[in-house]
Amino acid sequence: MKDVEHNLTWRGWLSFAFIAISFSGVLASAGVLSAFDFQTLIGNFGKIGDLGPFSGKGGTGAREGFLFGLTLVPTVMFALGMIRVVESLGALLAAEKLIRPILKPLMGLPGVTGLALVSSMTSSDVGSAMTKQLHDSGKLTDDERTIFVSYQYAASATLTNTIDCGAPLLGIALLPIGAVLAIELFVKILGANVVRFILARQAAKAPTAEENETDISMGGAA
Repeated sequence: MKDVEHNLTWRGWLSFAFIAISFSGVLASAGVLSAFDFQTLIGNFGKIGDLGPFSGKGGTGAREGFLFGLTLVPTVMFALGMIRVVESLGALLAAEKLIRPILKPLMGLPGVTGLALVSSMTSSDVGSAMTKQLHDSGKLTDDERTIFVSYQYAASATLTNTIDCGAPLLGIALLPIGAVLAIELFVKILGANVVRFILARQAAKAPTAEENETDISMGGAA
């Protein structure tokens, strides 16, 4: 039986295109096509009678934090399930082949982070979960994970937080939303490269294995 995880076929390209578009949020207001949007698919908890939304109102302390954390569980579980399905079809291989020429010189990241990068634009939780999965499976080194996390941390969930949470401020913003998003993306890439530069400097200053052996031998001779 052919292992599709290690052979890039049309299924890989199709599954990558589907999940990239689904996570991007571009179909959120596309009428019937919004049924393929990730945020639409995860749905809402709704209201419990006249008591308001699932998480309630006016909550404080650890209990409010617990309910907020509980609302993230379906999102992350569903996202990771979708990722595992498209991964088995070769989506990560397609992402690596397509995005590597851009991400490698831009931030020093492998193309396999493409799906996590796209998903982090709309959900910081899904992006972080996918990043951990990539690192645990050996697809990301420690340094690459650090660089990628620094990219995600600045202006996290860029589209969602800017358009949804930042909606009240867009009306009084001096710049159009396109310029705001461009600045946020620039800051994210800049932050990733600052961390990339720091890690490169540390690696350059770190003693090599040969230097350590020389120091040990000289110490023994003394």
